[in-house]
Amino acid sequence: MTVAQDAGVDPTEVLLPEDSLAGRLRNWTDGLPEALQWLGIIAISVIPMVESFFGAFIGVIIGMPLWMALVAAIIGNMLSLAVVIYGAHWIRSTVMKRRRPKDLSNSQRKRRAKTQRLFDKFGIPGVSLLGPLALPSQFTAPLMVSFGANRHLVMIWMFVSVTAWGAGFALLGVGVLDLISA
Repeated sequence: MTVAQDAGVDPTEVLLPEDSLAGRLRNWTDGLPEALQWLGIIAISVIPMVESFFGAFIGVIIGMPLWMALVAAIIGNMLSLAVVIYGAHWIRSTVMKRRRPKDLSNSQRKRRAKTQRLFDKFGIPGVSLLGPLALPSQFTAPLMVSFGANRHLVMIWMFVSVTAWGAGFALLGVGVLDLISA
């Protein structure tokens, strides 16, 4: 039994504009056979800006059990992050082997120093947990690796971030369903 069924709400009755990205994703996932809906949540959680938070939210809204929506959203988001993190590491390693140091202009040197200070201030945990407020994790994770952060630590902290944000939005989905049923 899903959270939505416990609340006495039909999740498909939750109003999402049909022409919005979230509405189209919900309709697409909801149109899948029930046994494959988790694959749909995995697929949409790969998309930057949708990620685990909206993937889990949409899973709950279409009537999936909370835990299933959350796990599927985390899997999808982490699959895309693994590709971009390890890809960024490979690119950085390749470039660093072949490149000679170049002279930077004053503005480039200042910009790089400012970015490095922010990264040093917040570190991998801070950027991983707070980064989704500004940019998709598929952008922040490879940026950290390009600054020289350990790719394995970035993966671990991104997992923590993806899980926390996904759980928060899944619970938000439950709250929306409870609000509608009241």
